Amino acid sequence: MNQYLLGYDVGSSSVKACIIDAKTGTTIASGQSPSEEMAMHAAQAGWAEQDPAMWWDHAVKALQHAVSKAQISSRDIKAIGISYQMHGLVCVDKNQNVLRPSIIWCDSRAVEIGKQAFHELGETWCLQHLLNSPGNFTASKLRWVKVFEPEVYDRIHKVMLPGDYLAMKLTGETVTTRSGLSEGMFWDYEQNAASKKLLTQYGISEKLLADVVPTFGVQGKVKRDIAELLNLQEGTPVSYRAGDQPNNAFSLNVLNPGETAATAGTSGVIYSVTDKNAYDMKSRVNAFIHVNDEQHARRNGILLCVNGTGIQNSWLRKQAQAGGALLSYEQINSIAASAPVGSDGLTVLPFGNGAERVLEDKNINGSIHGLNFNRHSQAHLFRAAQEGIVYALRYGFDALKEMGVSSTVIRAGNANMFLSPLFREAFVNTTRARLELYDTDGAKGAALGAGVGAGLFGSFSDAFKSLKIIRSEEPTAELSEMYEQSYMHWSMLLKRQLQQQHG
Repeated sequence: MNQYLLGYDVGSSSVKACIIDAKTGTTIASGQSPSEEMAMHAAQAGWAEQDPAMWWDHAVKALQHAVSKAQISSRDIKAIGISYQMHGLVCVDKNQNVLRPSIIWCDSRAVEIGKQAFHELGETWCLQHLLNSPGNFTASKLRWVKVFEPEVYDRIHKVMLPGDYLAMKLTGETVTTRSGLSEGMFWDYEQNAASKKLLTQYGISEKLLADVVPTFGVQGKVKRDIAELLNLQEGTPVSYRAGDQPNNAFSLNVLNPGETAATAGTSGVIYSVTDKNAYDMKSRVNAFIHVNDEQHARRNGILLCVNGTGIQNSWLRKQAQAGGALLSYEQINSIAASAPVGSDGLTVLPFGNGAERVLEDKNINGSIHGLNFNRHSQAHLFRAAQEGIVYALRYGFDALKEMGVSSTVIRAGNANMFLSPLFREAFVNTTRARLELYDTDGAKGAALGAGVGAGLFGSFSDAFKSLKIIRSEEPTAELSEMYEQSYMHWSMLLKRQLQQQHG
């Protein structure tokens, strides 16, 4: 009897669906919708919104694409897992109708709200209880809605994260996880419960929070009309959900203290697991509950995020088209590799996608520096862009080290910017850590999580028996020194830019 698992990965660029064999853990087929990138609406500078209905539409199409490729019966899918873009706010009424577009992760409108709460609640209290500043996270975005859209706020029945919304569409249940509440900044680590003090500060009723279900386990079952739409069995369980970065770590079997995962998609992330309630005094990196956290075995993930990563590469690609023809990313990588380390002094600050937590919630926008019309070519610009992303990650990597979180090995999926040889070279020689690339991605991780949650895998080790390393790369002394000099130039320029714009 065939048994398959479905994993969804709801990103801000696309929705991916992965079908894996529940017996072997191997991928049968994957689908993605749309083929390029989903729309992101910015009515004002620093804003970023998406329509949740768009996610659902592409989730339907992505599954159809995957099933068509797999040539299987989707009725043999036994469980569903969901990975999703973190920190987004979805508001629904009593009839589960969406009340406004989702305010997504890279939206900066609530920065000042979070700063004010950090001051008024007390920085020490926030760091000890929330492990973060309230910052620009989901709770602060909800406060923004309460202040500036009171007519919307008054109609809210429940607030959710993007993955909670997709699960609601499948099952009709409005539920979330402890990990989800922590990423929304609703969780008090000292009280091990929703933070009444933060909710009171923001004037938000705890009744608006969705009920909590375990990360692994039956969280709801596919309802009849959706089963008919997707050709699934009615009652198929949704048995796992997690934000994209905890899920990426899970997909790479990064579950224990000291282990580290990375991604370089729309945003760039380094995510390290710890067994402590650790925090950064400046909230440049942020702690959240990891997927395998248990009462007797604490597991938190320390997340370093750079918003402007793949989105910067995508922007450059669109600007570089000639005669309407886009260069492929492979062509861009090849062109970039012809320029030397340091790009002959051309420097890019990749911060053009909203306020950056690693910059203490400052928004300095993306910028290009040192451009010389007689020396620099397209190759220099492409290379400087990729180096700038790596240097931004290194800037945050140093903040992790200040917390005592040090990584000598970093695992990543063989995808997105890690497909670029130049990016990999710059990454290993700037962080001075070995990079291991694996044949996995977020959608596959979600499918594996579904198998664990539904009991089709007896353990985490059973789920990861098919995980294969594709390649590993090591830093070299000569290249590390060259990149270190280039990074020091980049970091001095960043410091100067921060001083000019923010004093």
